[in-house]
Order: sequence, then C-alpha cells, then structure tokens
Amino acid sequence: MHPAVHVATDYGTLKRVAMRHAGDFTRPLDGPDVHPVLARQQATSNWTTYDPATVRAQQDHLISLLRDRGTDVVLLPAAPGCSTQHYPRDIAFAVDHILFRARLNSEHRLPEADALTGPALGVHIVDLPRGTIEGGDVLLPDTARVLVGLSEETSPQGTTALQEALARHGIDREVVPVPFAVEGIVHLDDHLAVVAPGTALIHREVFTAGQNRWFDAYFDHLIPVTEAEARAVQVNVLAIAPTTVVVTAGSDRIAAALTAVGLEVLTVDYSEVTRIPGSLRCTTLPLLRT
Repeated sequence: MHPAVHVATDYGTLKRVAMRHAGDFTRPLDGPDVHPVLARQQATSNWTTYDPATVRAQQDHLISLLRDRGTDVVLLPAAPGCSTQHYPRDIAFAVDHILFRARLNSEHRLPEADALTGPALGVHIVDLPRGTIEGGDVLLPDTARVLVGLSEETSPQGTTALQEALARHGIDREVVPVPFAVEGIVHLDDHLAVVAPGTALIHREVFTAGQNRWFDAYFDHLIPVTEAEARAVQVNVLAIAPTTVVVTAGSDRIAAALTAVGLEVLTVDYSEVTRIPGSLRCTTLPLLRT
C-alpha cells in the first residue's frame, strides 16, 4: 500500500493528484483597486479575463488524460469568491512524505487554502510558522534539494521556515533560494520547469547571472525558452513520469525540443486556462509520485 503523500521529485510517476475546478467568480484586472503586486506582475505576464465554463472543460480534458494514464485525481471542494481556485499548486506542496500548506501572500486567496482540508485529501497537513511561500515557487529537481523562487509571492522568511520545518520532520534536504533579476515574477514555475532527471526548461532572462551559472552547473540539459513562450505560460508544463511530459497546445517548439531529448510529449488545449499566468502545473497538486 502506498503512503498517502510522497513526492520526491517533480518528475516521478504521478499516481495521485489534487485538482479543483474553476469557479464562476473572476477578479477585475485593472482600475484603481488593483493590488500593487498584481500591477508589477502584469509587467512580466499576460493577464486577461477568462470564461470559467471553458476553463472547467479544459480541466476535464486534462483529468481524463491523467486518469487514462493511471493517475487518481482527487477533486477539492470549492473556494467561493476566489478567482484562482483552480490553481491548487499554489496553496500547498508536498516534499517527500509531508504536505505543507502554503502561506499565501494574497489575502483574497486565503479561502483557497482554508478549503484544502485534511478530510478532503485524507492526509495530515503541516503549517509553516512565518513568512510567505507558495507552491508555484517550490520545485523538486532531485531528492536532495528544494528550489524556492523568491518571487512576488514568496519571501526569504518563508524559505527559511521551510528549511527548518523539513529538519523537524526528518527530511534531509537543502532549500536553495532562487533570486530573480527583475520584479513582477508571479512564480518560479512560469520560468523554470524540471521535466526529467537533469533536464529543465528555462527562461534565462529573468534570472541573475549567478543563478544562471548555478543552473548551468547543476542541470545536464537546459532547454531555453523565449520571452514570448514564457508569457504564454508554456514553461508551466506537467511531468507525469520520468519520460513523459504534458504540454499545452501551441507549444510546438518546446514540444519538439522535449522530444529531441527523448521524452514522450502529450498535448492538451489549455488556451483558456492560461489567460491568467498559470497552466498545467498550476492546476495540479501532486500527492503521490513513485
């Protein structure tokens, strides 16, 4: 019998995942009441209104694909009044046998985390004591490290709190903070994706020179993506096995590059989902990878 939670890497075979359908509520994206963080994020990512029914239909196609591939998909309860409730990756993240609840930076998203109840998943959830940290900034490139992007949503204090929490729970990993060269970054996973052992997609321009050197030394294969591809959220792919990656329709150049390094590439239409900066990874919260 498999444990209820275990995620060692971003590319282990996906056996159980949590998702949540989009709700009907959408937030205004302009005007005098737009939050300063959102204003900065709009400088680095495209934000347009979406049709919730179409988003749900596209999510259903992904759910069908995952179930066909043997993944158990758990649907989370709704978080009324949350325009990004279909992005459960941000509200929690698993590292090895522990599922951590994110400390969300945006107050309007707090009901999303509140709706992430233990009974809904059948697992224990661990809270962090301070700082902010969201799952879109947390990547697991191997079994020894956790990469944490210092985006608009994740703070150094949250990163330190995670390192301490891992130690308390007997998880021997190094938390590696990832700085950016520009403001307005939504999450790390819109600019870096670990797709297979030693292989990643990267939007180099948003990282510091030192961070790019670190990536060059660590990864065996780095597949660069363009500014246009990053803005189209094409970096935000979902690995469902060490040799299989799901990408969005229209990501033709990226799909070809992944195929060229020996990966099986599956494609879904997520064009409505990506009207706000999130995609396949954002809409999925892995609970069990083997």
